[in-house]
Amino acid sequence: MKRLALFLITACLSVGAMAADVIKGERKEVFGDITVHYNTFNSTFLTPDIAKAAELIRSKEQGVINVSVLKDGKPLMAQVSGTVKDLTSQSVPLKFKQVTEQGAIYYIAQYPVPQQETRTFEIKVQVGDKLNTINFNQELFPGQ
Repeated sequence: MKRLALFLITACLSVGAMAADVIKGERKEVFGDITVHYNTFNSTFLTPDIAKAAELIRSKEQGVINVSVLKDGKPLMAQVSGTVKDLTSQSVPLKFKQVTEQGAIYYIAQYPVPQQETRTFEIKVQVGDKLNTINFNQELFPGQ
């Protein structure tokens, strides 16, 4: 599980260096003293052992979304939910699961990627009584 945490945290926080990579573009939103980092990528970027440890399906037709919530640079527990819509506005709920290990807290969910297309994500992050919503579009590609 240490490798899983390291991979997902690294993917979430350092992928900005690969900004040209459409699939792995790191993003963040700041809500007062709370920072939410999020990214999405094809599950084939996960090694088989990391996918198994995270109980994720590793498939060219499965995407992963990773969300972390920080306050003053430290991980924070939150309620994370959301949806992803395709071009026909068909909505798929995202079922996030919390992963906590070695001082890291992050939330991961999977969704189908049957073909290349732009998807619209809506992510809701609730910390205490504050609910924040993040909306973004991402062009997705089935993996190799």
